[in-house]
Amino acid sequence: MSWPSTDAPPGLDVAAVTGWLAGHGLVAPMTFERMGDGQSNLTYLVIDAEGRRRVLRRPPLGHLLPSAHDVAREHRVMSALAHTGLVPTPVALCRDPKVCDVPLLLMELVEGTVVDSRAVAEALLPDRRRAIGLSLVDTLGGLHRTDLAATGLTDLASHKPYAGRQLRRWRRQWDDTGLRQLPRVHEFTDRLERCIPPQHETTLVHGDYHLLNVVTDSRTGSLTGVLDWELCTLGDPLADLGGLLAYWPDEDGEPGSPTDIPSLPGFPRRAELVQRYAGATGRDVSSVGFWFAFGCWKLAVVGEGVRSRSLREPRNTPRTARLSAHLVDDMLDRAVRVADAYDLPQ
Repeated sequence: MSWPSTDAPPGLDVAAVTGWLAGHGLVAPMTFERMGDGQSNLTYLVIDAEGRRRVLRRPPLGHLLPSAHDVAREHRVMSALAHTGLVPTPVALCRDPKVCDVPLLLMELVEGTVVDSRAVAEALLPDRRRAIGLSLVDTLGGLHRTDLAATGLTDLASHKPYAGRQLRRWRRQWDDTGLRQLPRVHEFTDRLERCIPPQHETTLVHGDYHLLNVVTDSRTGSLTGVLDWELCTLGDPLADLGGLLAYWPDEDGEPGSPTDIPSLPGFPRRAELVQRYAGATGRDVSSVGFWFAFGCWKLAVVGEGVRSRSLREPRNTPRTARLSAHLVDDMLDRAVRVADAYDLPQ
């Protein structure tokens, strides 16, 4: 839906926000259109009276868990990485409660193709799909080479062992969601805690790196932008590789996968993504099974949070409709299957 319309855009006071945007180069009147299938922060395409297009993000509506949906963090990270040419250029951050009750992030629109539906992917030739998959891995390796001191991101997060921090955080997130009591969630979390691999380095970690969160060149398939930096932190770089695998089914209809797009012909298989990353970075990827299982488990926890927000505030629901409890359960089952396939200790 786009606005102006008979309904106001969820979470935005059009008059107040328009006044703020006018102070940052846009001309009234403006329209606001909900963008993408994002399950977290609300994202709007803003088009002003002269045809300028910008992107506006705000946290979801209703009660938020501590430290979640932090658009101010996104602003900091994107500002630090602006020189890379692979993040949307941040324009402004609003913290004025007279404009909005939560922070607002205004950024430039990255031109290109977001492969966020099967229809978009099916319209691409197999060679282009392959180029996108390989560019995903190559770009990830580049992001993991970010100089934390030079970018001012050394203090973005704790430098303590990453896996333990993440397991505690997401276990707490599941409990705080409060929808269901599933003992197997904690049982599997305990299993992951027992087989945490050694961490050999601390790098920038995107935290939500996958096909639906990047913009690709409409001709070549190379990446032109990496989106959604709200979960960015410091930690083990293989966490991002495992998270990418969790979004990368090798077969159509793989139970528990959040998307079936990468199963189309042309996209590289998971094993090739891992080999490509290892070759590009020189890293030991022997612990990727742990991070793959962790990524599947994290998707289930995040999915339960999405369900909770959507049930409590229906205006948070994306255009692809509400996430089901059945899919979350399938994600948990998939995490167990992956852990078993990699012989992670019980």
